[in-house]
Amino acid sequence: MTAAVSDDPKTLVSTGWLAAHLKDPDLRIFDASWYLPDMARDAKAEYETAHIPGARFFDIDEISDQRSELPHMAPPVEKFMSRMRAMGVGDGHQVVVYDGAGIFSAARVWWLFRLMGQTNIAVLDGGLPKWLADGHAVTATPPVIRDRHMTVTPRKDLVRDVTEVARAAKLGDQEIIDARGPARFRGDAPEPREGLRAGHIPGSKNVFYQDLLKEDGTMKPRNTLRTIFSDAGVDLQKTAITTCGSGVTAAILSLALERIGKTDHALYDGSWSEWGMYADLPIETGAA
Repeated sequence: MTAAVSDDPKTLVSTGWLAAHLKDPDLRIFDASWYLPDMARDAKAEYETAHIPGARFFDIDEISDQRSELPHMAPPVEKFMSRMRAMGVGDGHQVVVYDGAGIFSAARVWWLFRLMGQTNIAVLDGGLPKWLADGHAVTATPPVIRDRHMTVTPRKDLVRDVTEVARAAKLGDQEIIDARGPARFRGDAPEPREGLRAGHIPGSKNVFYQDLLKEDGTMKPRNTLRTIFSDAGVDLQKTAITTCGSGVTAAILSLALERIGKTDHALYDGSWSEWGMYADLPIETGAA
C-alpha cells in the first residue's frame, strides 16, 4: 500500500506511510492506548499481546503529574524527559503514536509532545484497527531500547488552566470547544466520574470528537473538518481552547484544528474533571 497524499509527519500519517517507514532507524512508535472504565479493556495487556513492531507502551496515567488530584495531567518536564530517555526516544526521532480504538487517546500524546516543544510526531490515522484491517503485522516481542537524550522546550501557549478558561468564558474572546458527546454537553447524561455536575462551560461550543472521524476510525478530510467546526458555531478567527472530560479527547479536536491549518489553539488540561467539580464555577445546560 502506498502512502496517502494527506500524510503529514507532524499531524497524521496513514498505515501505508508507517509501513513504508517501519524500518527507518530514526522512527519511534508508541502504543498510547487508554480506555475509560466502562470500555472494559486493559490497554497494557492488549499491548503485550499484540502491538505494531517496535512500538513502546506509553502509559498516559503514569507519565503524568501524579501530584495532582486530577486525572493524567501533563507531567513535569523532568519526568517527561526521563520517561522518554528510558524508552529510547530523543532528539531527531520521528514519532508515530497510535491507540487500539482508532483515534482516541493517541492524540493526547501528540498534544503532550507538542507541549514539550517536540513537533516531529504524528498520530496513526485509524490506529491499530486500521493497521490490522490493512493486513499489516503485529507482534508480542518487546522492542530493543537504548537510552537517548531529548531536549524539551515547553510551549505554555498550548495549555490553559481553570483561571484562564474562566476568563475566556466570561469575556468571550476565545472559542471554547467541548469534545464530549451531545448528551453530556447538554447535561442530559451523567458524567462517568462521580461527583461532577452535569452541563458545560458557559459559552462553549460542542464538537463531538466522533463526528470528526469516519466509520473506519480515520479522520475526515480537511474541508469536512472545517465545515464541522463552522456548523457548530465555532468562529475559527478566534483562538480556540479545547476541552472534554479529562483532557484526552479534547486533543482530537486540537489535532483536527491543526490539520485545517489553525495553529492558535490550546487545551484545557483539567477539563470537565476540574470544572465540574467546583460549585463556584458557572455551568450551562441544554444546547449551545
